[in-house]
Amino acid sequence: MANVSVYNMEGKEVDKIDLSDAIFGVEINEHLVHMAVVAQLANKRQGTQKAKTRSEVSGGGRKPWRQKGTGHARQGSTRAPQWKGGGVVFAPVPRDYSIRLNKKEKRLALKSVLTSRVEENKLIVLDELKFDEIKTKNFKKVMDNLNVKKGLVVLAENDKNVVMSARNLYGINTALTSTINVYDILKGDTLILTKDAVKQIEEVYA
Repeated sequence: MANVSVYNMEGKEVDKIDLSDAIFGVEINEHLVHMAVVAQLANKRQGTQKAKTRSEVSGGGRKPWRQKGTGHARQGSTRAPQWKGGGVVFAPVPRDYSIRLNKKEKRLALKSVLTSRVEENKLIVLDELKFDEIKTKNFKKVMDNLNVKKGLVVLAENDKNVVMSARNLYGINTALTSTINVYDILKGDTLILTKDAVKQIEEVYA
């Protein structure tokens, strides 16, 4: 069972916490992590690109000139791909890029990246994260106290003051325990969890 320090908003160690091995101490499955990232990026694609093939371009029904005797190469339609205004050879069509992972694969991939953050000492636990007002400077001060320049801050509940204060900081993103995913955790160099967020994650994913 991993034992990590708990820090306050001033960056001082105030406690220790034991992390569940069922979530933060699993065997890392790199293949599943890769699949989860590929799936998430693929699922973001709209797949709405479209161009017309020679059969869809209007016009070109008549043969432009007779087959033989003109000195030109033979042509069947002015909408063939080699003509200006012709169709595209292998035109893109709307398609679904989505990749599906089952629930067990998603959970194991998430547990793998959480474990990797613990093993790489890139997990920080905060006793609490609360502000009286929306102020980017306050959030920046907390990140400086923790020596974090790029990271994902995970909250147990949606705190408008915290989320809005972090919104303009480059490299810093916020998420709820219900919306965390493999890609966002890997994208942020450091994972910052509140104590309540740790408790929720252990309850939901145990």
